[in-house]
Amino acid sequence: MPGTGDDVDRYRSDARETRGRWPARVEAAGDHRLGHRLQAARGRSFAGRVAEHDLFRAALDGAVDGLAVLYLHGPGGIGKSMLLGLFAAEARAAGRLVVEVDARILEPGSAAFEAEAAAVLTTDRAVLLVDTFERCQGLEGWLRERFLPRLPVGALVVIAGREAPDPRWTSDPGWTDALRVVALRELAPDDATALLEGRGVPASLHGRLLEFAGGNPLALTMAAAVAMHDVQAPARWEPSQDVVRALLSQLVGEVPTETHRRALEVCAHVHVTTEAVLRVVLGDEAGRMFAWLRQLPFVESNRHGLFPHDVVREALEADLRWRDPMGHQAMHEALDEHLFRRIREAAEPDVLGAVGAFSYLYRDNACFRSSRWNGEGEAQEALFEEQDRSAVVGLAAAAGGDESAAIAAYWLDRQPEAFHVYRLTRTGQIVAFFTWLRLTEPGEETEVDPVVAAAWAHARSVAPLRSGESIGVARFPATQSGPHRHSPVMDLVQRRAMARLMRSAGVAWSYFVLQPGNPWADHLARIQFTPLTERPVVGGRRYTLFAHDWRAQPIDRWHATNKGNERPGPPEAPPGLAVLSRPEFDAAVRDALRSWGRPGELAANPLNRSRLVTEHGETLRGVIGQAVESLHGERNGSKYHQAVVATFLRGVPTQEAVAHRLGLPFSTYRRHLGRGIQLLCEELWRRELAGGSPALLSAGSERRLRLDAG
Repeated sequence: MPGTGDDVDRYRSDARETRGRWPARVEAAGDHRLGHRLQAARGRSFAGRVAEHDLFRAALDGAVDGLAVLYLHGPGGIGKSMLLGLFAAEARAAGRLVVEVDARILEPGSAAFEAEAAAVLTTDRAVLLVDTFERCQGLEGWLRERFLPRLPVGALVVIAGREAPDPRWTSDPGWTDALRVVALRELAPDDATALLEGRGVPASLHGRLLEFAGGNPLALTMAAAVAMHDVQAPARWEPSQDVVRALLSQLVGEVPTETHRRALEVCAHVHVTTEAVLRVVLGDEAGRMFAWLRQLPFVESNRHGLFPHDVVREALEADLRWRDPMGHQAMHEALDEHLFRRIREAAEPDVLGAVGAFSYLYRDNACFRSSRWNGEGEAQEALFEEQDRSAVVGLAAAAGGDESAAIAAYWLDRQPEAFHVYRLTRTGQIVAFFTWLRLTEPGEETEVDPVVAAAWAHARSVAPLRSGESIGVARFPATQSGPHRHSPVMDLVQRRAMARLMRSAGVAWSYFVLQPGNPWADHLARIQFTPLTERPVVGGRRYTLFAHDWRAQPIDRWHATNKGNERPGPPEAPPGLAVLSRPEFDAAVRDALRSWGRPGELAANPLNRSRLVTEHGETLRGVIGQAVESLHGERNGSKYHQAVVATFLRGVPTQEAVAHRLGLPFSTYRRHLGRGIQLLCEELWRRELAGGSPALLSAGSERRLRLDAG
């Protein structure tokens, strides 16, 4: 029966004769090119898996009737990739077309997989080898039902991954003869010894290495590499410790320099390493260290960059956390800033990937821990199209009732671009959608959508919008399986929501709406989203709105506050910034000018709690002084500058005295002063909204301001 692993047994009786040997016809094929010689050298050190290889060779030769798919599965480090390398060499030696697909390099989705594997559909002499299939396990149904049935008879496919195949493979009688499933286990003692012999390890060290590394091929290979450089090393190993972690602590100790060590640590911490990522931590050494990393036996490469084997990654991370926790934190923060900026700057097609890379830094965080990193490809995101309407409205009805469905239809008519849909790769069925509404002023929707009405009521009562601002409402996170279940679909929705938060320039308030009992409520509270007391009712169900004011806590400060936030209990209160309307802002500027010579009154001015001051590291006097100096850049600006400085900064007792000092008719002086204050308010308002740091004064302009101020 397929899926039992028993198909390998018939080949085990002859396996002992060839244990640890590379097939002769593969070695013979490597006489003319260096690449073949390198592969043959790897093969001579290969041990075990002879029965699995014999099964593959028999399938290659057509000796196993009907066999089309060989499915290998086993834990990390068990030797799946090495075995596929042997299969690739064997198939090429037999004159077959070999197509290799590493799921780690694929973009999510069936289209990317088919683009990589398309050649196998063109000839019955093709062999398709799919490695690390667990990275796109979501494609399994599509592969079984849509892609593989199109193979020419005679083509052969080998799938290798960590997870056993879906039971639907083995329960389908159509696959009974076409599929063989093999569970890869640790090497038997004889095979493990053969591996060490193939690596040239002296027999005197075999016992200690086997005791330490067991039958895990990766651990044995790395242990052999250490032992060959330090024959005394095995005596220092403690077999009671975790095998791979202890092994890697030895390997890390042997890197040439501290810079090499840091490069390894970066490679372990991020999902995929590039020179740009290394440059964040290593600066100008990034290129040299990238070249060194790609030569290491436990670091692999793809078109996105470099990555270590999972076992190696976990051990390197654990070693650094234990050995240098402060160094680990500093590295994490530097990479966090780099990947956070990538999200802000990425082109739209790259946004979800950028969010995924950023989220990977927090894979141990409670919020992301249940994310199915290995389920990528099970679902795909797309913008809403009109033919999706019935599916979207149906999901809204299932999640929230008829009233919710009517509200979804209302927004589909008015903001269809706000909707993203999520389809199962295998069937194309829409199983979820997410909506991010962008609103600039309340209108008829407050009569239609109670959730949006509650958001507008809150924003207007607490801190109204200013010119050019909007609110964002995350609406309808509806899925076929309900909003509470973690899944690859919900992971995509989560990434889209994060992208909206991090890339929504000009949004004053963001709102998320959740049903009671949703576990995301605790997470939103931890990251400074405040639950509102008013709870709107839709279709008889009461919802909770969570709100965040981006003017009081802008995105950069929010990010700095909430990096990896897992703290229970109430959130840390955001800074008490003042969010002023334009009339309030202009009045505060005039009050600050009038209070220029009275520090106590100036300190009480609400502008001291505005973004204008708090984000620039300047005093209120300094910020206003810079803006006053900027009047010189206006047309006729020197006149306005003189009027403002003489009236407020020099402390002249009356406006009549100021006009006299400036030698101007009083009406002309008043016109210059009014225009100067107007320009000053406009410049400061621009800086308040932009949140950008104004240019610092030059030494000369600082001296001139002090002289003008007396």
